[in-house]
Amino acid sequence: MHASDISDTAFALLDERGTVVASTEAAEHLVGYSAAEVVGRSAALVLPSFGEASGTSGTSGTSATSPMSAFVEQCRARNGWSGATAVRHRDGRVLDVCLRISPLQGQDGAARWLLTETDIGVPSGDTVSPSVQGSILDRASIGVVVRDRELRCTWVNDAMESHDGISRDRRLGIGITDAWPSVETEAMEAVMQRVLRSGSTKVHEYRTWLPTSRGEERPFAVSFSCLLGADGRALGVCTISVDVAESRRARERLAVLGHAGTRLGSSLDVMQTGQELADLAVPQFADFVAVDLEQSVPFGEGPPVRIGSVGQRLPVLRRAGMASIHQGIPEAVWERGETVVVPPASPIAEVLRTGRSSLEPILDTAPGSWIDQAPALAQRIRENGMHSVMIVPIRARRVLLGIAVFIRTENPAPFQEADLLLAEELVSRAAVSLDKARQYSREQTAALALQRNLLPHRLRGGVAVEAVSRYLPADIDRGVGGDWFDVIPLSGARVALVVGDVVGHGLDAAATMGRLRTAVRTLADMELPPDELLARLDVTVQRLAEADADAPEEYTAVEGATCLYAVYDPATRKCTMAAAGHPPPVIVDPQGRVTFPDLPSGVPLGIGLGVPFEAVELELPEGSLIALYTDGLIEARGQDIDEGMHRLGTALAQPDLPLEELCTRALEPVQGQAACDDTSLLLVRTRSLSPAQVASWTLPGDGTVVHRAQNLAADQLTAWGMEALEGSVKLIVSELVTDAVRHSTGPIGLRLIRHQVLTVEVSDADFSTPRVCDARIVDEHGRGLAKVAQLSRRWGTRPARGGRVVWAEADLAHASGR
Repeated sequence: MHASDISDTAFALLDERGTVVASTEAAEHLVGYSAAEVVGRSAALVLPSFGEASGTSGTSGTSATSPMSAFVEQCRARNGWSGATAVRHRDGRVLDVCLRISPLQGQDGAARWLLTETDIGVPSGDTVSPSVQGSILDRASIGVVVRDRELRCTWVNDAMESHDGISRDRRLGIGITDAWPSVETEAMEAVMQRVLRSGSTKVHEYRTWLPTSRGEERPFAVSFSCLLGADGRALGVCTISVDVAESRRARERLAVLGHAGTRLGSSLDVMQTGQELADLAVPQFADFVAVDLEQSVPFGEGPPVRIGSVGQRLPVLRRAGMASIHQGIPEAVWERGETVVVPPASPIAEVLRTGRSSLEPILDTAPGSWIDQAPALAQRIRENGMHSVMIVPIRARRVLLGIAVFIRTENPAPFQEADLLLAEELVSRAAVSLDKARQYSREQTAALALQRNLLPHRLRGGVAVEAVSRYLPADIDRGVGGDWFDVIPLSGARVALVVGDVVGHGLDAAATMGRLRTAVRTLADMELPPDELLARLDVTVQRLAEADADAPEEYTAVEGATCLYAVYDPATRKCTMAAAGHPPPVIVDPQGRVTFPDLPSGVPLGIGLGVPFEAVELELPEGSLIALYTDGLIEARGQDIDEGMHRLGTALAQPDLPLEELCTRALEPVQGQAACDDTSLLLVRTRSLSPAQVASWTLPGDGTVVHRAQNLAADQLTAWGMEALEGSVKLIVSELVTDAVRHSTGPIGLRLIRHQVLTVEVSDADFSTPRVCDARIVDEHGRGLAKVAQLSRRWGTRPARGGRVVWAEADLAHASGR
């Protein structure tokens, strides 16, 4: 109770059974019942929770003795009661109050209870919870004296003796000036006379010292409230004495908690939240504070530590925050981010094992104590005069997040139970913010790991391109997103270049990105042209969304997923590309001329409009740069996209520079800034196959062509010095050409490509897709493609203008022998 709150506090005097025997004018103002309406009735009339607990409302003095009996027994066992509760107003409203019930002693062992009620009001978002507020304030010592109309002491509590040094036996039955003759008591007696006459409440402040001590004076605030009986006449005076200094300390503790709402959890960074907790407690509450978090919390990795499951192996702690009243924080043994060593026999270890707080008002630094296990820590304790310590576990949902250590050095007062209560409340608030930050950090770590694992670890451009890439996640508060890129080797030394973007951030976006990337790779293995691949991908995205919906009406398209797919052929230096709602690539020729192809943008994937995608084919000089990117690289707040594209083109306009350096130049404008979206860049430099690496022939589609094709292939292998492959390649050529003669009409094309492997391609006018058949022993046909599959490292087919291409690859590892 604060000195300024005394005049607004309602008092009522109860007998041993919980029946109201006297009330005050302030009580009527608070609950609406006059003294005439409540005196002689159970306190359960205005305390519904206690009345309901006993199963009756307590409406009369005789029948209402039982409703409060259980509660009275609790108060007697606990020497009183305090906390937040609800009271019923006369008009039916329910008010939140801080309630305190104090035991009073009279002559011959008689007992009474003083009921004290303070209106909490409507709490704001940053106010202290009523239960904590009541608990902290009730730790302050409050002296109570009840006097009759002649101002003789009839009832008193034990705390009053600590205020004025007068024992209960000396006080009971006599007046204030008789028990303590002084000018001050005469002044207070005059105030009490006025209160009796007016029926109101008066507050009087004074400074005094205990009669048993002539040391430093102590300031007190005293309230005098007139106690009214059933007839509304004055029965006596209730005197409440509050130690102003102790009350001020309690208010300072509450102020620390009041600031916690605005100063804790300003970000989702667990290290910053740990530092905020330390800064909040120093210097108002402690001289030095250290916040140490279990190691999985800052990094968002590893399983959480459950309270009670620590066992013999203590969790590893890392210093997250610390603050001190001394410059340079000389008390600290470990810096932020460093691992904290915990002595096994220390109170810290016990807190980690049990999950319960530790209060050591006087820190034991004698030889043989636990600090001998940590010489460096013991030295800091003695050098800085650490004399009182509290250790509070930081926990949330039975997960141990860490500990907070509160220490006093300059402040000579040891920590008390009230301080521990405040520390636990403060830490519990920080734990909520830390738990949110921990969950966010774990989600972000998982999303980032998922995204990085789904993205290619190494780009294989083969003989077609040299490739590098960069990925920059968006600002940490926004999280990772759905950007992806890829370089996919295709048959005939060709490569597919892919970049895509899924709208959104976090695990969902990263998971969707992984599914789309897998779908693209699967479709790429079908050797589809870019426009047809995007059409198939569009259908796939729609089906994935339908499969994820719990009901058909809940289906929502993955709106905003974009993709650019390009295929580059180093044999022809042609690049074919198509886009689904994605910005066009940047193409820089060897002379540094920058162009953005006139590529139809297409609609984003999953929209389901049925609009066909269009492909564009370009012939590129060898050494050209192709840059595929996501919109995070060209979009910025307050900036036009065209400006961003121009900036990107300018950065890449020096094609002779190494690709890594060009990537760095391209990303300089967005690095170090709070980006709105992720940024991905795939940069390739094209290569071409020399004419000496490719041999091709056009053959007639008749039965005599098989033997000729075998001879042409054998001669070319000899020219390339690859005679060791002649036997297997001739068989492959024989089977592929035979299949073409059997299923198509018109000319047949044969092409050999020597690159990282030897590729054999046979083209014809047939549009069907060949399949390997399980031929029976009696079958004359059907074993050809089975032989091709056995002789080659891989084989397949792809559509071509006017027909198809069936291809097979032979490993060059065995080509060196003659």
